[in-house]
Amino acid sequence: MNQRLHTRILLADDHAVVRRGLRLVLEGEPDLRVVAEVGDGAEAVERGLHDDVDLAVLDISMPRMTGLQAARELTSRRDDLRVLILSMHDNEQYLFEALRAGASGYVLKSVADRDLVEACRATMRGEPFLYPGAVRSLMRDFVERARRGETPSDDPLTPREVEIVKLIAEARTTREIAADLVLSEKTVERHRTNILAKLGMRDRVELVRYAIRRGLVEP
Repeated sequence: MNQRLHTRILLADDHAVVRRGLRLVLEGEPDLRVVAEVGDGAEAVERGLHDDVDLAVLDISMPRMTGLQAARELTSRRDDLRVLILSMHDNEQYLFEALRAGASGYVLKSVADRDLVEACRATMRGEPFLYPGAVRSLMRDFVERARRGETPSDDPLTPREVEIVKLIAEARTTREIAADLVLSEKTVERHRTNILAKLGMRDRVELVRYAIRRGLVEP
């Protein structure tokens, strides 16, 4: 089939049952085809870099890399790839982080059977897709920031530092983080010190709270 007649989709979710349900929803449509399924964020990045994928549908909470981390990586390395974030969280912070990560839309799992197909089509038309509550959140945030004269600030952390924050929040030890990221323990400690300084934080507890707000780990 000609590529223009259908959208080739990568599904990334760590629950096989969820992927199966999403696949049934998507493949019931003539213009959508699931060409790959993966179970974690790192696999999503690896598979999403292939040029036989037009759209990546990423669960926000996955092992190894979250959907947000995978979205940032994919959108920075493939300009033509579209990304949707799938989440169980009707939460402003997760929504804002998804958009900052380069996602074109944010779909709630609770209504995926209703919204996912339209979200895929809107995204491929170059249009953003947000559920009604998300639109209200964005408008409220915009109005409040404008009233205070604020402009959004860039995230001060590098991608490597974000990786380390996620692992710290998952209760990994310095030795485990060093092994996972192929770094020395001294380098990990230096990263941790820099992260705390950048964020103006004092300890691991504050880092865990930050990771939850960023959507790096589930509360």
